[in-house]
Amino acid sequence: MRPVLFPTTLAALFDIVEHQPDARLMAGGTDLLVRLRQGPADRRPLICLERMARLNGITTENNTVIIGAATPLSAIIADPLVQRHCPLLARAAATVGGPAIRNMATLGGNICTASPAGDTLPPLYLLDARLDLAAAHATRQVPIAAFITGPGRTDLRSGELLTAIRIPMAERFGLQHFEKVGRRNALAIAVASLAALIRLTPGGRVAEARLAWGSVGPCVVRCSEAEARLTGRRLTSETLRAAGAAARAAVTPIDDIRATTAYRRDLVANLPLRLGAAT
Repeated sequence: MRPVLFPTTLAALFDIVEHQPDARLMAGGTDLLVRLRQGPADRRPLICLERMARLNGITTENNTVIIGAATPLSAIIADPLVQRHCPLLARAAATVGGPAIRNMATLGGNICTASPAGDTLPPLYLLDARLDLAAAHATRQVPIAAFITGPGRTDLRSGELLTAIRIPMAERFGLQHFEKVGRRNALAIAVASLAALIRLTPGGRVAEARLAWGSVGPCVVRCSEAEARLTGRRLTSETLRAAGAAARAAVTPIDDIRATTAYRRDLVANLPLRLGAAT
């Protein structure tokens, strides 16, 4: 039988890791358990994080929202701190799977899986999220864009654990929009997604724009040229089409069972048009 371990403190967890270095970490398990069922027999121990209070919960400190890595997505969606200070993340988390999945899946798991289609990743890129990483005798903090290095690949080192996500409060952005397109209306993996943070002047022009696309490259794609085509202008169909055209040229989508490269490029160009309806 596979050993299943439930540490309650970081000290206990790192003690287990030291004596059983082949053990695998599991938070919600929504991705890992599927891989274990589909793959060859694997009897490595599982270290479950669900009883570690330090990794679960949402607080604020110094104008920053701090989310424990093992906090379920359902808790993030409902939390008043997230809804007030970074609603973009709550909106993206609400598109992940169904209620049962969101009750299990964690923000840290969505990050460490590092799927190009991960719904929470484009918002976290725009929100300048930083990740707290801990090992037995050291800690460090890394921007999410530096942490995710490719599909399924991260900068997580041996013996290291993602403990928290730090997000600067984003209240200055009056428009926070997330949208994804899938092959069905619900429970869909994104064919393409768009996260947007827009700050408007009192006169209705764009003072600052941040745009990021998911599922159209090996990592989240942030397009500075598309953002520049919106800055200083109103969110008209013309300016949004110009931003979409710039993004279309910047992304590197692939053909897979969900969509073709050409279709994904068309979605990238068209998704910004929804920002006009969102204002």
